Amino acid sequence: MQGMAATTTIAYSSFSSTISRFFIRNQTTKNTITSNSNTSCSNNIIPFKTRVNRTPKIISESQSSFFSTKQDSTACKSAIASTLDSLFVVCTSMALSLSLIVADVDPALAFVVSTPRKLQTDELATVRLFQENTPSVVYITNLATKQDAFTLDVLEVPQGSGSGFIWDTEGHIVTNYHVIRGASDLRVTLADQSTYEAKVVGYDQDKDVAVLRIDVPKDKLRPVPIGVSADLLVGQKVFAIGNPFGLDHTLTTGVISGLRREISSAATGRPIQDVIQTDAAINPGNSGGPLLDSSGNLIGINTAIYSPSGASSGVGFSIPVDTVGGIVDQLVKYGKVTRPILGIKFAPDQSVEQLGVSGVLVLDAPPEGPAGKAGLLSTKRDAYGRLILGDIITSVNGKKVTNGSDLYRILDTCKVGDKVTVEVLRGDHQEKIPVILEPKPDES
Repeated sequence: MQGMAATTTIAYSSFSSTISRFFIRNQTTKNTITSNSNTSCSNNIIPFKTRVNRTPKIISESQSSFFSTKQDSTACKSAIASTLDSLFVVCTSMALSLSLIVADVDPALAFVVSTPRKLQTDELATVRLFQENTPSVVYITNLATKQDAFTLDVLEVPQGSGSGFIWDTEGHIVTNYHVIRGASDLRVTLADQSTYEAKVVGYDQDKDVAVLRIDVPKDKLRPVPIGVSADLLVGQKVFAIGNPFGLDHTLTTGVISGLRREISSAATGRPIQDVIQTDAAINPGNSGGPLLDSSGNLIGINTAIYSPSGASSGVGFSIPVDTVGGIVDQLVKYGKVTRPILGIKFAPDQSVEQLGVSGVLVLDAPPEGPAGKAGLLSTKRDAYGRLILGDIITSVNGKKVTNGSDLYRILDTCKVGDKVTVEVLRGDHQEKIPVILEPKPDES
């Protein structure tokens, strides 16, 4: 309505200016005509008077009536023109007043000409990027079932919120796993404020990625353009769109501060490699939202910040789209991610460092798991309660393993069914043991 009012205001201002110019021009024309008429009469009369002075002839009554009639005609025309001008102004004023009433525009603003805002080229590009990509970003509400302590009624209480984005026209929504963790019900709100119930298609706790699905007409879905994260450069502009603190869509800008960073999954603690670091503000509620390049293409999912206070401190992290794409494809197709495991539980890195060795200490290798089947030894106690250390993994396929992150990083490059050579320190000697990788038991 404000936009219409502004447009109407400009139109009325132009219309009023046109009226004023017409009225002034008409008055000027009238005066010019009158002046010319008087001049013409003077030119006709003066020579005649001159001739009268030269020839003492008496002017006849017919000649005198001729000049008086001509002057009366000029005066009559002037009076008619003045009347028409007044009538035109009255009609125009009435039409303008009626238009103001019908359009419901503030009369005080009707004659105010608003100057259009001038933006720089980079500003226009940013505004256009936000307007074009906002329909692809959604708001996710995490609802948990809780029982009232007094009435014993079961209620759905919001326990968190976050952002997400539309992946395809089938209704798939991509977000972070920690946004939906522990939810009994999920609601997705689109850019037009319409809300839909969402179902969980699948999730990958290790990489903090989840896929939801909503039933909505395809014409209301606008997928975000998918980009590439392999060729990113430090210093290039990035844009983060989300719903921080439950507000409407907001945009923050920044640059890529670093590449190939590593963070830990909020759910499992497993490292996530090749993470994008950015100084674009990522506040609570931005989690799960898209990180875009200057062309509006998706290059990552905003997932974490590094801040003791919990607020944005200029160090944010996004999971690269190249990693996300493979995970989403598996979740959409199979509802799960098939990732290879050794099937062991290992000790914290600090415990191994205290032993003065480098590697991963095997605490437990269940016999039904890949490592147990291959013969890796677990840590245990003897009959006297003394601790007997298990195998310490020092390398896999010739790649050195110094801690748990190294082991995860190597396994991420393998596939289910691959045969790997695990080198372990058993007692005081090294052994090489072949192990066939298998999927997690709940994914088989």
